[in-house]
Amino acid sequence: MEGEKLPRISRKGIQEYLNKEMPHVELQNITAKGLIIDHARKGFVRCTFIIPPSASDAHGNWQVGAIATIVDIVASMAICTETAIIRGNVTMDYNISYYSSAKIQEEVEIVAKVVGNKGKLSSIRVEVKKKEDGELIAIAKQWTASNEFRAPWINHPSKL
Repeated sequence: MEGEKLPRISRKGIQEYLNKEMPHVELQNITAKGLIIDHARKGFVRCTFIIPPSASDAHGNWQVGAIATIVDIVASMAICTETAIIRGNVTMDYNISYYSSAKIQEEVEIVAKVVGNKGKLSSIRVEVKKKEDGELIAIAKQWTASNEFRAPWINHPSKL
């Protein structure tokens, strides 16, 4: 890969893709509604999210399943900034540890970093913290495998 230009991924391009309602991913559409990408660069995505009532349990806490889903979504976005592959990321190993909870309408920060990439195999670390005081809510580590579907907003050189 020496001398090869890396694909340019824009925060705006990822946000537009995220905002598209896709009929085959209804759970992701509901879970990610309101997710805002604050910063994106190669191998890194930072988002803010205000927890909606639809993502709460009976006690008004953010459901752990909803946390796991949004962590998976943000991890996929981080992979996209690294590889330009936006669909077809298959989670091979997923480990999440919960440290505290958050309530409805609390603002959280979600940071995903690609810690390793070996072609189609990527390792990602995601941290979820309360925006107000930085209290750790969850940490996730994920391994994914990707196919070759490339982001439509990236120009790739012709192979001819």
